Amino acid sequence: MKFGIIPINIGITGLEQALDIARLAETSGIESVWTAEHVIMPTRIDSRYPYSDSGEMPMDQTITFYDPLITLSAIAAATTTLKLGTGINILPQTNPLLLAKQTASLDSFSQGRLLLGLGLGWMREEFHAMGTPFENRGARFDDYLQAIRKVWSGDVVDHQSRFLDWQGFRSLPAPVNKSRLPVLIGGHSEKSFLRVARYADGWYPAVYSARELAPLLDKLRGACTEVGRNYEDIEITAVWANTGGLDELRRFQDLGVSRLTVPLSSLKADPLDAVKHLAGDIMAKL
Repeated sequence: MKFGIIPINIGITGLEQALDIARLAETSGIESVWTAEHVIMPTRIDSRYPYSDSGEMPMDQTITFYDPLITLSAIAAATTTLKLGTGINILPQTNPLLLAKQTASLDSFSQGRLLLGLGLGWMREEFHAMGTPFENRGARFDDYLQAIRKVWSGDVVDHQSRFLDWQGFRSLPAPVNKSRLPVLIGGHSEKSFLRVARYADGWYPAVYSARELAPLLDKLRGACTEVGRNYEDIEITAVWANTGGLDELRRFQDLGVSRLTVPLSSLKADPLDAVKHLAGDIMAKL
């Protein structure tokens, strides 16, 4: 099983701390570092957070969010093998052509190390501030992803749809593997399973235990059957928040999880100590 750490762009003191964590993770055998994205943090959030029973986002609204792609670009320049994951970026609220350019550039500079996690987003207030519609974001997500892969190909782009009118241009550089830059899709609504089955290289659900994950994997299998996709081709990434010990890690393994991302704050107060603990006391025993 591969291990990543998350988040590398939230609550850090600045660039040097992010690079210290990333370099130590790389030399310790950790596969990847992951970011999260919110462009703003409203002083009042009426939107319901879908990943907690309370519907409230469990985060200090004054915490610092560094931009995911800029953070990962800095880490790419300071490392050589560490995978660089976005967990997740909110696709429907951004300009898809700009995102295609940014991600292709980062993947090219890092020699193919980008793992692009994407989601629909849930915070209406953020969409409003970004000047993009909150409605129809699922349809926009599907269309944007297909269009972005055309841009990544390096070929002349022709994509006309309900949301986009692209034709007669190229955008270079292409990612190292062109249109197959790995895309992980987040979420676990009924429509999300079909979206993952149709479009994703991997699935990154916001659940924190093997018990929660198991029935969702059955739903993903069903979606794959419905669209004619081989379930085994989808890489499963999950979150382990330092609960249940090694037995819980083995339960994730038994479910076929390929990668666990671990919140550093769940391990130790100091992030460097947390990296050492993950590598020396957890990974080494698995």
